[in-house]
Amino acid sequence: MSKKVLLGDDSPLIVERLMAMLSDLKIHSLFCCGTVFEAKQFLKHLVPDILVLDINLSDGSGIDLLEMAKAQSPETFVIMLTNQSGAYYRKLCKALGADWFLDKSADFEMVPAIISEMK
Repeated sequence: MSKKVLLGDDSPLIVERLMAMLSDLKIHSLFCCGTVFEAKQFLKHLVPDILVLDINLSDGSGIDLLEMAKAQSPETFVIMLTNQSGAYYRKLCKALGADWFLDKSADFEMVPAIISEMK
């Protein structure tokens, strides 16, 4: 099954690295948004199968995007990929419906495997 993936991260290096890592997967469409505003506009028009979100974006929080995405489409698979990996954020994101919560510094390389295992 091909997937539509939205990356929400304001670091061009992170986005570039993720795009390279995901290039071998069966992804129908790969979109990138660097701000909460851009991602909200995107989510109004397209429901991605998978969201990969950072908590800290230049104009707000990826947690708001998590809430919006899950309210709009509960089946959207959400991976929070962040440097804000403390217990508070982990618990909050899980409570709001995040399917995975990954620490950028320790778990970054897990993203392609998680996405490829999805049916």
